[in-house]
Amino acid sequence: MHPGWMSQAHSHMQTSAASLDGDDWASRRTTMKNPSTGETLVDTRSTLAPTMANIAINGSEPDSTFHQDNDPSDEEMESVHPRYGSLGSGHVELGRQRSGVSNAPSRLGAIAGCEEHAFIMERMRSRLRYYFMNPLEKWETRRQFPYKLTLQLVKIFLVTLQLILFGSYRYASVNYTYDNRITFSHLFIKDWDSSREITSYPPNTGPLAVYTKDNFYDYIDNAVNAYNNVVDTSIGPYYYHLDNEGKVFPLMITVEEYLAASIVPGNESYVFDTTTIKRSIDVPVSDIPFSTRNFLAANNFSINFVTLLELDITFSLRTIRFRDLGPLKSPDCFSFKILISFLNRDHDGQMLVNLDSTPTKFLCKGNNKFTVNRSEKIARSIMNYSVIVICALSLFLCCRAIYRAQQLKTEAVIFFRNYFNKDLTIQERLNFLNGWYILIIVNDILIIIGSAVKEQIENKELQSDAWDICSTCLGIGNLFVWFGVLRYLGFFRTYNVLILTLKRATPNVLRFLFCAILIYAGFTFCGWLILGPYHMKFSSLSTTSECLFALINGDDMFATFAAMTSKSAFLWWFCRFYLYTFIGLFIYVVLSLFIALIMDAYETIKLYYTEGFPRSALEEFIIGPDDVNSSTDSYSPQDGQTESQNIHACHHYQTPGRKISAAGVLDTILENICGCSTPTQPVVK
Repeated sequence: MHPGWMSQAHSHMQTSAASLDGDDWASRRTTMKNPSTGETLVDTRSTLAPTMANIAINGSEPDSTFHQDNDPSDEEMESVHPRYGSLGSGHVELGRQRSGVSNAPSRLGAIAGCEEHAFIMERMRSRLRYYFMNPLEKWETRRQFPYKLTLQLVKIFLVTLQLILFGSYRYASVNYTYDNRITFSHLFIKDWDSSREITSYPPNTGPLAVYTKDNFYDYIDNAVNAYNNVVDTSIGPYYYHLDNEGKVFPLMITVEEYLAASIVPGNESYVFDTTTIKRSIDVPVSDIPFSTRNFLAANNFSINFVTLLELDITFSLRTIRFRDLGPLKSPDCFSFKILISFLNRDHDGQMLVNLDSTPTKFLCKGNNKFTVNRSEKIARSIMNYSVIVICALSLFLCCRAIYRAQQLKTEAVIFFRNYFNKDLTIQERLNFLNGWYILIIVNDILIIIGSAVKEQIENKELQSDAWDICSTCLGIGNLFVWFGVLRYLGFFRTYNVLILTLKRATPNVLRFLFCAILIYAGFTFCGWLILGPYHMKFSSLSTTSECLFALINGDDMFATFAAMTSKSAFLWWFCRFYLYTFIGLFIYVVLSLFIALIMDAYETIKLYYTEGFPRSALEEFIIGPDDVNSSTDSYSPQDGQTESQNIHACHHYQTPGRKISAAGVLDTILENICGCSTPTQPVVK
């Protein structure tokens, strides 16, 4: 719903509730006159009040004193505004039955039926107006405290504070595992260089690899000897993993290779079987210097470099971290599974060397004494549980609001179908589904899950590493929480322009992006296929896409041109043509059209703020006939109908100077349908 017409509807909402009371009808002079003869029919100052009071409060039938002759014709009571549909004869007959007339039609019986019909319409209009108000307007109308707004503001503060505290804790934990991996690289990989620890682009060093058999065996010897002496040589508190009998778990060497592969030099013949097998051998811990060649020969375990695909060295070390990284001032115990891989799958004479470590947290044993900061632990727990409770309450309120909105939508659909013979459009029905509530529900669920996992992590109740799950839930949940702040900025016209612009531009932008992605995908596949073997930025589909996206944003253009090898003149010129075409097309055409779509939506929203937002039939019904008549010319009788047959014609009988209110709307409807007007004011035709 647009704020332009909702503010107009809100300006009359405060008088709508009072106008539905019977006392307001008693205070109004509603004496009616026959428009053709000028004869006074009835003075409703004393009789309409109890009638409407009975209808509104007790639901009783109108008094029989309303029975009169000279009924209005069915044509005068049969139609409503063409935007809503026509009022069927069944509703006219309903008024006659409620007025106590069974056989002979009665003018005043029809009047009572019209009053009830108008009352039901105004009641539905008031409910719809109130639903589409923002919290501030509801406060002005009914003095209802905006508890949901207050709850969301409190939630934003607590969730953000929780995220900041957890972020520092998570960074220290992740940094600890990364530092250990660097330590293992220095301990177990021969000739490790610190320059490899720095991520730079383009990289300053090439891949770590071995190229000779002697170098290959030297790397294995260095890793095994370092493992045998790690307790004595390492600065860090690393210890062996012991089995149930107290023995050290041995280091394991695993070889993956083809089942059979051999090459006969001279005649270019070979024997090859694609079946792969794995063989393993344990290397016990020993104080004696280890020699891979001697150990493998003694155990009849040979390595054929023609069939070798990969050799892995696996072992595990345990350590205790005494540094405090959380609310508990207690040690943390970790087990690191270390994997050193020698990759020879390409069989290109270059065997890549890689080290990886996987940390696993386990429960420490012992009676060590440590200091526990109880106040900090309690404060963090209180914050976690407070966030869970607030998010659960917010989740409940949003689910309840969505449920009630769907109930109101169902009633509105039935109301429009019965009274106006018209179904609400899909867009009008979607107005009852608040997307902000759905966003709040999603972030509440994520934050509740993240807070529960965070509480278990901080209390050391989880033995597995759940940092990634916790950080993902809290991070995405906090992102959606801050997105939700835009809803409250939308209460103000200046900030609401951004939201309305994005909302209006989204369909066109999505259609445009779909077409642009097709072109982008074509350039991505083309660049990867042709330039991939010769350009490091196009070596894979992911890096190709990243390179092209960076070029769209004007990043690293010269380096992309310069990195292309000049080995092939044809490919060198093709690379230039390819890059110039892509940059020119996407920067000067696609991006310009993309910005133009958003600017067009922005200009449209500015025009709407100046000349008014377009309204649907539902929105015009909520505003009311008086306001629609004074603010738009879109209303006109249907073909074949006169103005007296249209509910909008009742505004032609509206007395000048009448205050726009719910009671005034009812009077004008009655005057049009019943063919009468007040005697004290001239009839405006």
